[in-house]
Amino acid sequence: MLFRPAQPSPATATEPATFRVRVGVEEILVTLRRNLRARRYTLRVRAATRDVVLTLPARGTVNEAYDFARRHAGWIKLRLDRLPQAVAFLPGAVIPLRGIPHPILHVPEARGTVWVGQVEGGPALCVAGEVAHVGRRVTDFLKREARRDLLEASRRHAAALGVSITRVTLRDTASRWGSCSAKGALSYSWRLIFAPAFVLDYLAAHEVAHRREMNHGPRFWATVDRLFPARAQAEAWLKTRGAELHRYGADD
Repeated sequence: MLFRPAQPSPATATEPATFRVRVGVEEILVTLRRNLRARRYTLRVRAATRDVVLTLPARGTVNEAYDFARRHAGWIKLRLDRLPQAVAFLPGAVIPLRGIPHPILHVPEARGTVWVGQVEGGPALCVAGEVAHVGRRVTDFLKREARRDLLEASRRHAAALGVSITRVTLRDTASRWGSCSAKGALSYSWRLIFAPAFVLDYLAAHEVAHRREMNHGPRFWATVDRLFPARAQAEAWLKTRGAELHRYGADD
């Protein structure tokens, strides 16, 4: 039987950050988040981080949260099972590069690091060196490619709009694909390199448009549409396929 967390004293006790709920023979880790504005307990399965978050209202207790999660354990398991299978960067794995499937081909005797080669059936990511270094080398290669594409697209859209950008950085964000600061610093998820090129280009246009409008009002969207007329197509792809971009690169 799993440990059931004791109810903390609101004034003195420190709440646990997590607890586990059993579903059949499996134990599921649940992360707790207290939201003073929430009016009820809510559960969320995050596709990006492949985890479970339970939000507590201001007057909620850990005991009640545990009971709530236990009652909905079947729902949690179902949502977790529906997540796309994680794909590690290992020889033989197939990952999309700019939306095009590329198998990872280990070439231990070759010189260099990672390059795009041709094999029977199409392109492949060829990786030199020891097998233990394949994952890191593929990750480094993908981030370099993402930075190159996003830097080019951002500069192109900035020139078209007549605005400046100060720098472009890459991160591995779970909830947003990009951001733009008031000073013109752009930040993107490096995982956009997995998406088709037009999706990456749209995200660059979206963030650059914030150099004119730091909001999402009508003038902002009109600016985006001038830079990237196929906005609806890119947004539809992100809505239906965006969560898949987080499945790649998981540890073996």
